[in-house]
Amino acid sequence: MWRQSVARLSDIIAFSEELLKPGRFKDYCLNGLQIEGDARVSKIVSGVTASQALINGAIERGAGLILVHHGFFWRNENPALVGIKKQRFAALIKNDVSLLAYHLPLDAHPKYGNNVQLAERLSLKPVYGFGNSEPMIGLIAEPLSSLTVTDFAAQLQCLLGRKPVHLGAHGNKKVRKVGICTGAAQDYFPMAIKEGVDVFVTGEASEQSYHMAIESGVDYFAAGHHATERYGVQAVGQLLAEKFDLEYEYLEINNPV
Repeated sequence: MWRQSVARLSDIIAFSEELLKPGRFKDYCLNGLQIEGDARVSKIVSGVTASQALINGAIERGAGLILVHHGFFWRNENPALVGIKKQRFAALIKNDVSLLAYHLPLDAHPKYGNNVQLAERLSLKPVYGFGNSEPMIGLIAEPLSSLTVTDFAAQLQCLLGRKPVHLGAHGNKKVRKVGICTGAAQDYFPMAIKEGVDVFVTGEASEQSYHMAIESGVDYFAAGHHATERYGVQAVGQLLAEKFDLEYEYLEINNPV
C-alpha cells in the first residue's frame, strides 16, 4: 500500500526497544540499531537475515529501514569490515539505509515473536514458556482441534512450503502438547521432553536428535532455520508500519537451510 507519511528513525527505535526489551536478554549478538541511516523513514522492509540479497532488494524498493532477525556483530565473529561484510555495510551506508536487528527478543516475544507467530499459524494455542534462561525462549502450545502426528506434519509442510525432517515414527499418536523453539534450538529438545510434549518443532537437527526422538517417543521436526523464523519480523514490521503510518514490505529471500 502506498503511503506518504514519514517517521523519525529515533521514534521507531524507541518504540521497538520498548516493545522487545532487548536488555532483558543475554544474547550473543547486538540487538537494536546496528547501522544508522537517514534520520527520517518512509518505508520499512523486513527479512530474516541481513544478506546482500535482502539489502539490495530493500534498496531497490526504496526502504529507509531494514528490520531483520539475523543482523551483524555476533559474538566471536571477526570484527574487521572486509570481504562480504564490507560489501553489505558499504551498500547500507552509501544508500543511507538503517539496519535494525533483534535476535532472542524477537524469538521470545509473547505476541510478535517467532515462536508464538509460528504456533498461531499452525492453529496452536500458546500456553507457557520453557527453557533454562530468563526470559524463557521456548514455547509450549496446544492444538485447537484434535490431530495426529501425521496431521501435524502435513500442516507444518503446507505452512512452510517445504518438507521438514521428521525424526520419530509415531504417525497415529495424538498431539496434545507441542514444544516450539525456532531456528537452531536442538539443545531445547531435552527440556521440551521434560515438559511432556508429544512433538517438538525447531529449525535444525543434530546427530543425537534422532536417537533422543526414538528413545523418548517424542517426534522431532527440523523444519528449517530460515523457514521457522519468517514470521516475527513480519509481525513487528507490520506493527511498525501501522504505528507510524509507513509503507511496509516483507522480502522473502529463499534459503533451503
